[in-house]
Amino acid sequence: MPLGWEPRGRDFPRRNRLISGLSLGVVIVEAAKRSGSLITARFALEQDREVFAVPGSPLDPRAEGTNGLIKQGATPVTETGDIVAVLRPIMEQKEMPAREPELEPSDAAAGEEAEPAPDERARIVSLLGPSPVQIDDLVRLSNSSPAVVRMVLLELEIAGRLERHGGTLVSLV
Repeated sequence: MPLGWEPRGRDFPRRNRLISGLSLGVVIVEAAKRSGSLITARFALEQDREVFAVPGSPLDPRAEGTNGLIKQGATPVTETGDIVAVLRPIMEQKEMPAREPELEPSDAAAGEEAEPAPDERARIVSLLGPSPVQIDDLVRLSNSSPAVVRMVLLELEIAGRLERHGGTLVSLV
């Protein structure tokens, strides 16, 4: 959110979706039965990320969510080695660059093509409404490239005008 933005409860799930998407996995340390942490865990699962949970006393309501995640298949964590054991093979399989690779001149030109023209942006936005629509349908119906559609959706999401639903469904807020 912009500097000076007053935090609102509805902003946290959007932020947490971004955090889980940038991570290899999420560790849920404490979560009540209805908790924002569980929303983050759900986002992580949707994004094919690892979910870890620290078990707690069955008598503690603050552990109800983490214990439920473990019952549903989350990896129990009692020490850092539990996380490393799961993530090390993933990190070895993926090429994890230490920094962003430099763009080749041909890549830079391709990136510039992703900038939507004003009429193209308007066409994509006109296909959106309060009912969720598949991103693939937006690409097909707008006759735009997937990169351009993703760019417009990202702009709308940053502006707080887009809501993401399960799978690849999006709608206007």
